[in-house]
Amino acid sequence: MPSLVTAAWSAWGAANLPPVGKFAADDLASAVVKLGVRVPRSARTAETLGAEREGTGVLIDNDGLVLTIGYLLLEADSVLLVAGDGRVMPASIVGFDHATGFGLVRARQPLGGTPLQLGSSASVVELGTAIVAAHAGAGGLSHVSIVSRRRFTGWWEYALDDAIFTAPARDNHSGAALINAAGQLVGIGSLWVGDAINGGAAFPGNMFVPTDLLEPIMPDLLAHGRRRDGIRPWLGVYSEEVRGHVLVTQVLRGAPADLGGLRRGDVILAINSKAIGSQSEFYEVLWGNAGAGDEITLQIWRNKTVHEIKVRSIDRMDYLRPWSASTH
Repeated sequence: MPSLVTAAWSAWGAANLPPVGKFAADDLASAVVKLGVRVPRSARTAETLGAEREGTGVLIDNDGLVLTIGYLLLEADSVLLVAGDGRVMPASIVGFDHATGFGLVRARQPLGGTPLQLGSSASVVELGTAIVAAHAGAGGLSHVSIVSRRRFTGWWEYALDDAIFTAPARDNHSGAALINAAGQLVGIGSLWVGDAINGGAAFPGNMFVPTDLLEPIMPDLLAHGRRRDGIRPWLGVYSEEVRGHVLVTQVLRGAPADLGGLRRGDVILAINSKAIGSQSEFYEVLWGNAGAGDEITLQIWRNKTVHEIKVRSIDRMDYLRPWSASTH
């Protein structure tokens, strides 16, 4: 992991020194599109993600298939694409994968343009330089440094073993393309983070999902809209790690954890009698020996007493409003 000083210098250099590669905005304009997504205000994700969402998508084949970050698409009623030349066209949702966070849509009219080739995310190394490409209204093109490759855990039952972190940080990152010096797509923008190097001090950056994770699940997403095997058990819990303990910060209404009796403020001590002491361990144990639909036994600390709660897990997609016929 680079030191704070090394990462800061690398990020400054990426933003201010002559860039690596020969790419300009015009080279990517036809492959980078804007997404406009509408979601019913009654949708479960409307409160946290909004009922009107905007982001970037990346054309990855010659038949209008666009890769983006999946949270833009959850429970969508309609999806519009704005091409680099200003054309606006409807799109259909093709698939979503909760484990990676990827989403796919397809333009319903000829999109044209030159798709980006998928590159090797594994070859993206710390302190290397890359390009971030978003649609023009979201900041367009910028150069960044890869300041870390590490595990990422999110409070919404989400984790990546080897996420890509970049700096300088930029807003409007949702679905942005991370492009290597060969002009290949190696990551999709997901989050703004305050700890890009995890060095114990504030260091803003962005987290990208490596595109190497797409290839194994692509056939399922294209054929079925979701992966068919290895679906993780989902509880409907938001949590954070506090002093080596997993603290429940929210239980989603009507989710399995809610139906099982878990409450905000509970501390999760163990899963199926296996002790956990971090959020990373929470996910490893939860997903390690169970699938969606399995019963999960949680040992929790509440009111100075240990309790045991049984939760019947589900596939997260079964909790959300299905895509309507107009989008899928």
